Amino acid sequence: MSHERTLVMGILNVTPDSFADGGRHFSFQQALNRAQEMIDEGVDIIDIGGESTRPGALRISEDEELTRVIPVITELAPLGVTLSIDTTRAAVARAAIAAGAHIVNDVSGGLADKDMSRVIAAAPQIQYVVMHWRGESAKMQELAHYEDVVSEVKSELDERTETLMSEGVQAEQIIIDPGLGFAKLPIHNWELLRNIGRLQLLGFPLLIGASRKRFLGDLIGAERTDDREAATLAITVAMAELGVWGVRTHGVKAHRDAIAVIEELR
Repeated sequence: MSHERTLVMGILNVTPDSFADGGRHFSFQQALNRAQEMIDEGVDIIDIGGESTRPGALRISEDEELTRVIPVITELAPLGVTLSIDTTRAAVARAAIAAGAHIVNDVSGGLADKDMSRVIAAAPQIQYVVMHWRGESAKMQELAHYEDVVSEVKSELDERTETLMSEGVQAEQIIIDPGLGFAKLPIHNWELLRNIGRLQLLGFPLLIGASRKRFLGDLIGAERTDDREAATLAITVAMAELGVWGVRTHGVKAHRDAIAVIEELR
């Protein structure tokens, strides 16, 4: 897809247990209704996920994940909106691509399923979000140890993308994500956000997923995830000013509006 401004990737969690909106869009019809709302608000990409990746979350079966996401993708594909599948499983990615997905958003960057790179390489029209990852949700916070978080995340993403390209994934397919909150403490998230320019030096488009995460709640004293939306919007503005490829958000319209202002000020 053409990219002239920071894109808004709207989150559609077809799950009962995601941290910010678990259960709100769990039924097929609820998911379709929310997708249409996002389209009406000007979303660029809808990111559909069937398995929660919140800290401590346990895995579901592949069959359950497929049952949750494939009917939604199949229904939305004819509407013409860019669709992303949020999965770490190669089989789910393959089925989602067949159903009409344009992007595979893999929080493990291909580490969770050795077949993922083969699926992506076989679909050169697909973009692939490679997130910085150190382990599954159930144990990832135990792995949040860094001497220099920016250097280490940059180095680990560099190594991961090099490996993926050696396995047939094209550089043009890759988008990177520093994985805020994934094996990261609040101090790590803020340090990464202050150093986006260093991550951009890797040469790939950059996706930032800060939406309503706990480190924002800690900063402003907001326990409820919905009360973190203004803080999330501030991140979107900062990222748009830096020219990042995209932001992954629960809200849509306010973020599109804020990005429009940043573009006008340019």
